[in-house]
Amino acid sequence: MSSNQTSILLIYTGGTIGMIHNRETHALESFNFDHLLNHIPELRQFNLNIDAITFDPPIDSSDMEPQMWARIARTIEENYSKYNGFVILHGTDTMAFTASALSFMLEGLMKPVILTGSQLPVGGLRTDGKENLITAIEIAAARKPDGTPVVPEVCIYFHEKLMRGNRATKVNSVSFGAFGTNNYPLLGMAGTDLQFYTRNIKKYDPDAKLKVHYNLESNIFIFSLFPGISKEVVEKVLVADELKGIIFRTYGAGNAPQKKWLVDALSKANAQGKVIVNITQCAGGSVQMERYETGLQLLEAGVVSGKDSTVEASLTKLMSLLGRGLPVEEVRRLMSTSLNGEITV
Repeated sequence: MSSNQTSILLIYTGGTIGMIHNRETHALESFNFDHLLNHIPELRQFNLNIDAITFDPPIDSSDMEPQMWARIARTIEENYSKYNGFVILHGTDTMAFTASALSFMLEGLMKPVILTGSQLPVGGLRTDGKENLITAIEIAAARKPDGTPVVPEVCIYFHEKLMRGNRATKVNSVSFGAFGTNNYPLLGMAGTDLQFYTRNIKKYDPDAKLKVHYNLESNIFIFSLFPGISKEVVEKVLVADELKGIIFRTYGAGNAPQKKWLVDALSKANAQGKVIVNITQCAGGSVQMERYETGLQLLEAGVVSGKDSTVEASLTKLMSLLGRGLPVEEVRRLMSTSLNGEITV
């Protein structure tokens, strides 16, 4: 291998993309890189060094846990100096959670970490996995004339779209276009040409050093409002001793019903040191609690704005910040601050 040859590490965690039909037994078999080369011989045409690490056993993405995020992050950290980019093969159900988590865990990341997967197994006749994987590798390997990476951040590539990892969310369970990003433009598109929208991509910082935050606080609750929500249930949940943080999914621009018991419960949780982050239930748009009286009451109760962050980003960001042992007031401040492009400034 030439010293100038680009090297890519594939990390297979599990998911549909790695399931390949054995033509003799007709059974689905898990990922094997030699099998992958047989099914996608186009990979041999890349002038790249491609290595692979397979999680054993593979993880169905529905079973993804913070411990697995730490395992992925450690794999990247241990191989960071050896490879120019990383492609993570992952099931679609929790891919946006993993991408968001990694964006906060991998502080100072300046290499591509591209998550992809598929809706159909890579060996299937109509599979979307082949194009997704080939293009994800091409994106991870893309470098500017000065040798720096084109996309030095955590991304999801899926069905022609390159998206910032902590801005993406799964929007369709059956379509090949399974992921969308409502509050931030695409980083690129793959058609007849691979186009990068550099104005939307994180800027490369030659002085950045990778620092991995492994500790994640899991005692967090996602609390969605709905008409007729129970006072008794809310009060019991919000005062639980184990609870450290709350992602509060409100109506519209960050509004909640004008019920004294609800404001009192939130105020009490806030006084106990719990971090309460307000995000909208809407697919697009941002929280603006100062806009209406129904939002102002939440500000007065100590609720902080998650602005236009996704559920996945706000949850994993809170898990990461609380896991770092920061003072509660600092966590509250940072939840309304963009750390890695997850919030529109």
